[in-house]
Amino acid sequence: MISASTSSLSDIQVPPRTLSIVIPAYNEATTIHLILDRVKAVELVGNLSKEVIIVNDYSRDHTEEAIERYQAANPDLPIRYLKHTVNQGKGAALHTGIREATGDYIIIQDADLEYDPEEYNLLLNPVLRGVADVVYGSRFMGGNPHRILFFWHSIGNYWLTMLSNMCTNLNLTDMETCYKLFRRDLIQGLRLEEKRFGFEPEVTAKVAQVPNVRIYEVGISYYGRTYAEGKKIGWRDGFRAIYCILKYGLFAKH
Repeated sequence: MISASTSSLSDIQVPPRTLSIVIPAYNEATTIHLILDRVKAVELVGNLSKEVIIVNDYSRDHTEEAIERYQAANPDLPIRYLKHTVNQGKGAALHTGIREATGDYIIIQDADLEYDPEEYNLLLNPVLRGVADVVYGSRFMGGNPHRILFFWHSIGNYWLTMLSNMCTNLNLTDMETCYKLFRRDLIQGLRLEEKRFGFEPEVTAKVAQVPNVRIYEVGISYYGRTYAEGKKIGWRDGFRAIYCILKYGLFAKH
C-alpha cells in the first residue's frame, strides 16, 4: 500500500527569510494602530520574519503621533517609519516603501481595515513552494467573507480588470486588489512612475512584461469601507486607471 502524505509549509525547513510589509498611510490616525496589531499578531509560514515599512504621505491628522506611540509601545515589532514632506499620492508612498524594503518578499498592506493580514500566508504559499514570483489576492474568488457595498464599484473593478487582461494577456480576476506580493528583486527592478491610484494597473502591466514571470492568484477576504468610514478612491481614479492600462499595457508594446 502506498500512503500519501501532505506537509504544510510550517513543516518545511528553510533558511531565515523576511517579508517586507509596505504600508502607505494618509490620514489613518484612528486605524493605523489596529492594522499594526493585526500585522504583529500574524504568524508567518516558512520561518519568515517581518519588516514593517510605514510611509506617511504627509497626513494632515495625527497619523505620525499614532505611529510613534505604537513604535514606543511595541519595540518587538520591527517598524521603519518614513514620511513625505508633501502629499504625493498612494503610488508615490508605495515607491518609497518598495525602494527601501530589504526583505526577500514584499507585500502591500493598506493602513485601513479592509484587508486581513492573517491571509498573508495564503499569498506566501505559492512563492515559498517555488512556483510563483508574484501573487495577487483576489476579492472575487474563493469562499472567504466579503462585505457587500457598492454595485458600481464592483462593475468598475470587473471592467478595469477585463481591460487590463486584454492588454497584458493575463486572466486575473482582481487587478485592483491591494494585496499584491512580489519577489523583492523583481519589483525593485521595475521602473514605476504612477504616483497615485494608477499604481495598480501600471505595476500589473509591467510585471506581465517580465520574461518568464510566474503570476498566481488566491482568494482573500474583503472588509470594505464606506466613504463615511474613510474610503478614498473615486470615479476620477477609474478614468486614470483606464489611461494607465492603455499607456503601460497596450501602447507600451508598440
